[in-house]
Amino acid sequence: MEYYIKVEPDVKIFVEDINPRSKKTILFLHGWPLNHKQYEYQFDRLAQMGYRCIGIDTRGFGASDKPWSGYSYDRLADDVRAVIEALKLQDITLGGHSMGGAIAIRYMARHNGYGVSKLALFAAAAPSATKLPNFPYGMTKEDVTKVIQEIYNDRPKALRDFGNNILFKHATQPLMDWFFQLGLPAAGWSTAMAQTTVRDETLFSDLEKICVPTLILHGIHDKVCPFPLAVAQNKGIINSKLVPLENSGHGLFWEEHDRFNEELMKFIEE
Repeated sequence: MEYYIKVEPDVKIFVEDINPRSKKTILFLHGWPLNHKQYEYQFDRLAQMGYRCIGIDTRGFGASDKPWSGYSYDRLADDVRAVIEALKLQDITLGGHSMGGAIAIRYMARHNGYGVSKLALFAAAAPSATKLPNFPYGMTKEDVTKVIQEIYNDRPKALRDFGNNILFKHATQPLMDWFFQLGLPAAGWSTAMAQTTVRDETLFSDLEKICVPTLILHGIHDKVCPFPLAVAQNKGIINSKLVPLENSGHGLFWEEHDRFNEELMKFIEE
């Protein structure tokens, strides 16, 4: 099933709801600069195993509306709250990849985990995706600024360059083209503004506010969100479990999708 859910008077979010009759629900938040279809290899398997899989296109991306504003973590977390309320979701697992993981963390802190009983982070861009004086991991702010400038000058090239850094394992050219195409439906301004949020916002204080069981899946070869980010998440979230994926980079949802899916199902059933 597909829905458009109003999150503001003039903004609607696109949602795909797979296997809606199941009571075991996972709500997926995609990473930058993709859309919910990045989880194809989760939807295929997890729905088959009896899970309800709901994918959101973040505002500005995929089939969602593309307003000029609203790309802070606070507003994006509020969008998630609006979807959860509209669909009357309860006792769900909230999962997020990269920027989606950061949004999920902000949601848990800002909305006290409303409707969420478990949290799953996949290569999350948190607690900071960029290097800070007291956190020497991630990209430099200058490098991210160059990416933002490239989005405004040659967005297809910026997307292609990002795709070339997302995987550790060898992938076929058709699969790399698929990754590239996932980013094209976004607006240029939303792609840039969301990346500005990733560059400038941090979530250190959000981590300590999370009180639900949390699974952290992170590729040890991640070049976009380096593995020390996962270590910091594990340290900052009280009831969390870190599972390193030894054969993955940032695209762990595809690179080790069988193990990814098994670890996620095991975590939900615990």
